[in-house]
Amino acid sequence: MIRFEQVSKRYPGNANALEALSFALAPAEMAFVTGHSGAGKSTLLKLIGLLERPSHGAVTVAGRNLAQMRQRGIAQHRRMIGMVFQDHHLLLDRSVQANVELPLVVAGIPAEERAKRARAALEKVGLGGMEQRLPVRLSTGEQQRVGIARAIVARPAVLLADEPTGNLDPQLAVEIMGLFAEFQAIGTTVLVATHDLVLIKRIRKRVLVLDHGRLVDDVPATEVAA
Repeated sequence: MIRFEQVSKRYPGNANALEALSFALAPAEMAFVTGHSGAGKSTLLKLIGLLERPSHGAVTVAGRNLAQMRQRGIAQHRRMIGMVFQDHHLLLDRSVQANVELPLVVAGIPAEERAKRARAALEKVGLGGMEQRLPVRLSTGEQQRVGIARAIVARPAVLLADEPTGNLDPQLAVEIMGLFAEFQAIGTTVLVATHDLVLIKRIRKRVLVLDHGRLVDDVPATEVAA
């Protein structure tokens, strides 16, 4: 589903954020990418979501080389990608349901279908009945769940999460990762950037380790120490 082949990313005036990075994720695989702050985790996810383009090398998603994708294809590509951020990126003046519906509005889904799918996504993350609340009335953990519901409402083939549990207590963090594992179980490819080694050991999925933009280890799930 996702393949990096000798991918490097250099920002103007800086050292490489990523250096000759190669790996592949199969369809319906879940993996963590970890490393120190500035190791390149966020850049890696941005390349998959076409929020950035590589300086060198090839990024392929679902068999399509992103370097060859023209402007018209970018929106279509992003519709198959769900993204979860640490700071939620919610619109505070809109209801929970309106926030979750946003990807469906962009995709041109009719209002009745949008509402139905938003309610189902909110039920999935344990927020059924909160559709009309404003985000400011929710706890941090609930806001993160709204972000996850928005990421999955369009039924993406790939789910990316950038430090999604950084602001959560340990129990909530485990619950959120459990949700990601459930999405993997129904066929979604999941890649989570995190520095939480305790959580990684508890969930026990494949781990990609970055150090100054280089892939220094690729640990199979069976070898992740509990």
